[in-house]
Amino acid sequence: MPKALVCYFSKTGNVQKMAEIIADTLNGQGIFVTLKSIDKVELSSLTDFDCILLGSPTTYGSMAWPVKQFIDKSVKIHGELKGKVGGAFTSCAYLGGGNESTLMSILKAFMIHGMIIQGNPIKNYFGPVCLGAPDKNSRVEIEEYAKNISVLLKRLFPEEK
Repeated sequence: MPKALVCYFSKTGNVQKMAEIIADTLNGQGIFVTLKSIDKVELSSLTDFDCILLGSPTTYGSMAWPVKQFIDKSVKIHGELKGKVGGAFTSCAYLGGGNESTLMSILKAFMIHGMIIQGNPIKNYFGPVCLGAPDKNSRVEIEEYAKNISVLLKRLFPEEK
């Protein structure tokens, strides 16, 4: 069974709610999920997972400082995440509030690590975004995102027979 880490930094609780929806959906798709706030994640443990999904609020068009610090420290394991699946999600105050640049900054770091990114050709191409707390519509999108990630994980890391 593929293993996913869903980690996040959440100041208001909105990104945490998104992380919980992602974790629940992945778990329902047969993925072993660990859900943690970023301050509880040991850098060395990242290599134990097939997938790392990272959530951050949008802060001035970028990831929040605790997420940036975590990514900067990940240079210690550079190259050890190659071939793993990566993804990002964010919450922001308003449409056009910098959500795409937040997602891209996280995804860029994951690609530098050699990770595989699942895009979405229909909407929110880089990952799920909520305006404030997840509502009914954004919940559907977050669940769809997690289901797409689970399909990719099962292709890349099939169960032993």
